[in-house]
Amino acid sequence: MRSGRKRAVRSGPARAAAAASAFALGCTALVATSGPAGAATGCEVEYTVVNEWSTGFTAGVTVTNLGDALDGWTLEWDFAGDQQVGNGWNGSYSQSGQHVTVEDAGYNGTLGTEASVEIGFNGTYSGSNSVPSSFTLNGVECDGGTTDPTDPPEEPDPDPTDPPEEPEPGERVDNPYVGADVYVNPQWAANAEAEPGGDAVADEPTAVWLDQISAIEGNDSPTTGSMGLVDHLDEAVEQANGEPLVFQVVIYNLPGRDCAALASNGTLGPEEIGKYKNDYIDVIAEIIDRPEYSDLRIVTTIEPDSLPNLVTNVGGRETATENCDEMLENGNYVEGVAYALEALGAVPNVYNYVDAGHHGWIGWEDNFGASVDLFYETAQTGGASPEDVHGFIVNTANYSALVEPYFDVTDNVNGQMVRQSDWVDWNNYADELSFAQALRDEAVSTGFPSDIGMLIDTSRNGWGGDARPTGPGPQTSVNDYVNEGRVDRRIHLGNWCNQSGAGLGERPTAAPESGIDAYVWVKPPGESDGSSEEIPNDEGKGFDRMCDPTYGGNPRNGDSDSGALANAPISGHWFSEQFQELLANAYPPVQ
Repeated sequence: MRSGRKRAVRSGPARAAAAASAFALGCTALVATSGPAGAATGCEVEYTVVNEWSTGFTAGVTVTNLGDALDGWTLEWDFAGDQQVGNGWNGSYSQSGQHVTVEDAGYNGTLGTEASVEIGFNGTYSGSNSVPSSFTLNGVECDGGTTDPTDPPEEPDPDPTDPPEEPEPGERVDNPYVGADVYVNPQWAANAEAEPGGDAVADEPTAVWLDQISAIEGNDSPTTGSMGLVDHLDEAVEQANGEPLVFQVVIYNLPGRDCAALASNGTLGPEEIGKYKNDYIDVIAEIIDRPEYSDLRIVTTIEPDSLPNLVTNVGGRETATENCDEMLENGNYVEGVAYALEALGAVPNVYNYVDAGHHGWIGWEDNFGASVDLFYETAQTGGASPEDVHGFIVNTANYSALVEPYFDVTDNVNGQMVRQSDWVDWNNYADELSFAQALRDEAVSTGFPSDIGMLIDTSRNGWGGDARPTGPGPQTSVNDYVNEGRVDRRIHLGNWCNQSGAGLGERPTAAPESGIDAYVWVKPPGESDGSSEEIPNDEGKGFDRMCDPTYGGNPRNGDSDSGALANAPISGHWFSEQFQELLANAYPPVQ
């Protein structure tokens, strides 16, 4: 005889007094067969093998009523093997095949709420003596919970063959672009339609830029026209017509904005962080949180050309500027972005995407990890959280090719890696798609949520037309191989202003590649990056020589020609010549 060995099974949550070898059972309480009509039901059972030998065993059973008081009870279970109940105590036992029924003994028939009764029996077996897997008390499965008949019935599990239900318009989703239309800015559409051939793309969605405080209410600038944020949101509700719709808005007004360039300087001075918070972010947050806009999926692009500047254009670097050093020291870029993330992220239907530069800026090893670390630090500043970041956007208002189809940075030509070419210049990435996917992985590994997604601005990175190569370059040298095979025809990766030869890129598309939430047109094609010569204005826009076609460059573009178009207006103003070139060089071509 073996004694002292216990095997126990309990239905419902474990208790402190249970034997160490207890096994938890999981079933669902449904209906009771005794007790007053409408009574709450529920129970818990602990079945313990107190003693066991070669052909027999002793079992103890504790039954606890978790529902309303019972006046009479019946416990039932099924053995898995050939166990047979012999003599028992504290109940009336019967068995049919593997099914066992125990009725109360009369004197213990009343079982109050949380009251327990101890029963037990001796039994025989051959083979295995596994414990029962489930029990019922008065027809109620004992899972350790209770059921109130006044509660609504549980919904049945969905049929896996049924198509998934479409989310409601304002329901939180993983990718806001999937299953939704995207807002078409009527002001940009009107400008596009007025251009020869522009009607072919005038129905494409573009973002609304709030690049100064006055843009919130609307003004007469060519950037925003007379429509303010409320006007755009009201129009978006009409376009949605009760269906899911994404409204894209660019948050772009940091103190000391765009510290490494002048063409897109803003109206707030480096120290005006209070005004940024109170008069800009708080006002925007209040508007988009209004009930009438709760069904829109509002996608924000948070402060282009801000945080990466604090990595690449500060300190003793050759590319450093005094303005960027100042913004690093005063902390207002970090504080401002964090405040925007917190305030806008608190609105349930807002999806924040932080601007993360582009591969020709952040793609080098000493920039890449440091930038993601800064993004993570910013997302934990003040009251912000990484959960306020739905993802990142790359290539905002830039020209970097989506994909370089004819070479890869790992290629080797005559013993030299492509990374050694003058164009790639030891960058780890050749295009925006590979860069975006890698940056997403780095962000997740740093601590951002694993479900973040990426956006890529493809509004001007098509590089089609007659100059687009149709195959790899010659392998006469690594520079020939890259220069004659690259689709990005800029003179230098650092060139960013009104680039000659550029074309419309991929049309806005939801979920085009792994980790990519959408290709988007955040920069409205046809709106200038900056003036080619100094133009006085009241919008805070300076003159940047990178927009001057005669400029020979600076360390940030390898002292190369700017590649900018002539006769350009100040940033945000309509530039007809550029729009026509973008149409002509579109890739895929405009049909």
